[in-house]
Amino acid sequence: MTACRFDRFRLDPQDRRLTRDGETVEISGRYLDALALLVAERGRLVTKDRFMDEVWKGVPVTDEALTQCVRALRRELGDDAARPRFIETVPKHGYRFVAEVTDGDETGTGVPSNPAPAASSPASEPLWRRLVPDAGAGMTGGGLAGVAGGLFYGLAAAPQGMGGASTLIVLVCATTLLALAAGASVGLGVAAGRLWRADGPWGAVLGGALGGALVGGLTRLIALDAFRLLTGVAPADMTGAGEGLALGAAAGLGAWLATRPGLKARTAAAFGGAAGAAAGLGITLLGGRLLGGSLDLLLRAFPEAPLSLAPVGRLIGEDGFGPVAAAVTATLEGALFAACVALATALVRRQAAGSPEGAVGASGVAG
Repeated sequence: MTACRFDRFRLDPQDRRLTRDGETVEISGRYLDALALLVAERGRLVTKDRFMDEVWKGVPVTDEALTQCVRALRRELGDDAARPRFIETVPKHGYRFVAEVTDGDETGTGVPSNPAPAASSPASEPLWRRLVPDAGAGMTGGGLAGVAGGLFYGLAAAPQGMGGASTLIVLVCATTLLALAAGASVGLGVAAGRLWRADGPWGAVLGGALGGALVGGLTRLIALDAFRLLTGVAPADMTGAGEGLALGAAAGLGAWLATRPGLKARTAAAFGGAAGAAAGLGITLLGGRLLGGSLDLLLRAFPEAPLSLAPVGRLIGEDGFGPVAAAVTATLEGALFAACVALATALVRRQAAGSPEGAVGASGVAG
């Protein structure tokens, strides 16, 4: 097979090189062989048996190895299994390369050879369809973290009896709404960052950071204005843009890890949680506050409020909600938020890419 071009890519199997806009795309040799096979058979089905014979050359591997290979190729090509532009899944049978391929030199001259029907280009795909999955995953993960956080603080700090039940409900609703907004903003930022820079984690991390800073800043502004309007008191040191930026960057890293081929969802959640824990602890050490610290600050401004975070402090070994309790709860909050966002991103991505692909991995491509 000679060198060929498709979209922004040039594949030269003899030179063992794949480039995008003239820059080398780093993929393993076996994955390059799989791509070369797909492109050589463009428009035609390539079965599992052919991949095993011509790419793995008889080495016994599981179906998951082929699934991971195709996921990695799609990631490097910027493809989407749900709306394929390059690699189409044929459930229970194999894969087909569907982009138009041109044989020719680096300048792109030449005659199209056996072109397959071209899928829509990224420019023709509505922008919202490229942003919604990550935004939805962020909202889902953030919402789960908000429910868990609200239950923790409510059960630990609310008074007993009917008043405690109503306080718990209000606190869970408030934390869930706040976390939903934070997760959606971070997820949208992650998606936008990936559009800006698909290679490496920096697009997702920067996008998540900006999304977190935006929602953190707006939440603080609205909360301060609301408290000032309703009570005349507005604690000025509540969580804000800086805290949102740090936590959003950690969640963005977790969301990026969730899209790595071969990385299990729980592993991505664990790494994302570790990044979030580091961000939460760093925020506290630098004098910032997350939910627990902001809630404590607010309750100090209203000493007659029935809710008290002193029991949370006692769980950690302090007389009240002191600096150790603030650090521990911020660490847990950061870990929970980033882990939930990473887990939701992994599950949403696998569902979007995997209904057909998952059937391939579970049932066997060739049956």
